[in-house]
Amino acid sequence: MKKIALAMLFAGVSLMAADGKALTAKCAACHGANFEKSALGKSGIVKGQSEAAIEASLKAYKAGTQNKAGMGALMKGQVASFSDADIKAIATYVAGIK
Repeated sequence: MKKIALAMLFAGVSLMAADGKALTAKCAACHGANFEKSALGKSGIVKGQSEAAIEASLKAYKAGTQNKAGMGALMKGQVASFSDADIKAIATYVAGIK
């Protein structure tokens, strides 16, 4: 019985896992569908950055401790609703774009 309960728990967790691609839908307007654009002509290009760098940057924007190119307030609002799992999923997805 314990094995069945654990299997159901893990299945539920994976079904609830954040979808990085879906979470980036609102990012495309500024960064491009493949993160190949300089957002508003100010930011660096995200495509090609490591997963760790993307994750750290998003967490810093969310915390309000990053203000690259004067985009801190705008980006803080964009990432405010993302959980740490969402941020991780986004970083993993974007870093994997070829």
